[in-house]
Amino acid sequence: MTATLITNARLVDPEAGSIRPGAVLLKDGLIAELFETPFPEAIDATRIDADEAFLAPGIIDIGVKVGEPGERHKESYKSAGLAAAAGGVTTMVTRPDTAQPIDTPEVLEFIKDRAKDDALVNVLPMAALTKGRLGREMTEIGFLLDAGAVAFTDCDHVCTDTKVLSRAMSYARSLGALVLCHPQEPGLSQGAAATSGKFATLRGLPTVSPMAERMGLDRDLALVEMTGVRYHADQITTARALPPLERARANGLDVTAGTSMHHLTLNDMDVADYRTFFKVKPPLRCEDDRQATVEALRSGLIDIIGSFHTPQDEESKRLPFEEAASGAVGLETMLPVLLRLYHSGELDLPTLFRALSLNPAKRLGLDSGRMARSAPADLVLFDPDKPFVLDRFKLQSKSKNTPFDSARLQGKVLATFVAGKPVYRS
Repeated sequence: MTATLITNARLVDPEAGSIRPGAVLLKDGLIAELFETPFPEAIDATRIDADEAFLAPGIIDIGVKVGEPGERHKESYKSAGLAAAAGGVTTMVTRPDTAQPIDTPEVLEFIKDRAKDDALVNVLPMAALTKGRLGREMTEIGFLLDAGAVAFTDCDHVCTDTKVLSRAMSYARSLGALVLCHPQEPGLSQGAAATSGKFATLRGLPTVSPMAERMGLDRDLALVEMTGVRYHADQITTARALPPLERARANGLDVTAGTSMHHLTLNDMDVADYRTFFKVKPPLRCEDDRQATVEALRSGLIDIIGSFHTPQDEESKRLPFEEAASGAVGLETMLPVLLRLYHSGELDLPTLFRALSLNPAKRLGLDSGRMARSAPADLVLFDPDKPFVLDRFKLQSKSKNTPFDSARLQGKVLATFVAGKPVYRS
């Protein structure tokens, strides 16, 4: 029997913006049928009683870093796949900022083969926009597209040569490729460990103004207007960056924007006594910026939420705050952490999964991310009310650098399905 029937579920439909009771039949890797309650009994399938838990499209996480090649001790495709499955992430869109940058078709093929062999979930690799992510010469975008790259980005290495960037964007436009950029003015942000403000000043930390994000985005959007490229701003985290984004949309530019789970749920005060697990890039913002980002997500101005999963070993985190590496793991913690916004009334579940599943799928041209017939059967079953205390040493990731260690969270993943097959059950 290849069919599975999930019954007694509450179906989260981000496309319709609804939650309704029902059942879902999974067959041949697809959603074969959706049933209202009650459903026909004469269905030949393996049955799973959801016990009124919520069933939603699986999370598509854009911006996941895996340590292969070069830093497998931090994260492998096997451990990242286990973490993703435990967190309800059914598709990882991986970054090219590895020790050996993913900037040639050969490295990309290696990544695809390793992911296919080791990862429990879907893996879609992004490739570097410039060789070595150095901003000097664009990569062979056409060959990388043919090899399977879904987008192009230099991640947090901002290209300072606008001529190189404009040429890369123009070439990407001619091929219909998606370009991701990190909006930041590199001169202002160089060496910064915190966002400017009274709190960071009292702690003597080197800071960057939120205006650096606005300036970086303004430059990128001017180049988008000039080239017509498909563009995605990977992390919008400040209120000052929202007006130019809104203007770009109004002017008809092909622009989308993302933000991170950390900037939606934490603020600069969480750094407290130099807690390096809270050091991320860009640095955590003030509470007003956090609230503005949540509102932009709710209104649809910001489209996508990512974990920006960045594994770091203990040695790189157990350093003075200025010297410690940036980043936090998030594949396994993203859903329960973001459910804080659901419990606080800031976001409802269809809106949350619009940003976690539907919009990433649309931006990447995928059929997944929907609760609909013939959509891929990539699903997450979860109980949003189940409380637990997070123990970082129980995470599936090789690296344990999460700011939510010992945090009281509410919401657990019960099961994750990829192509209709269960890859995780709690």
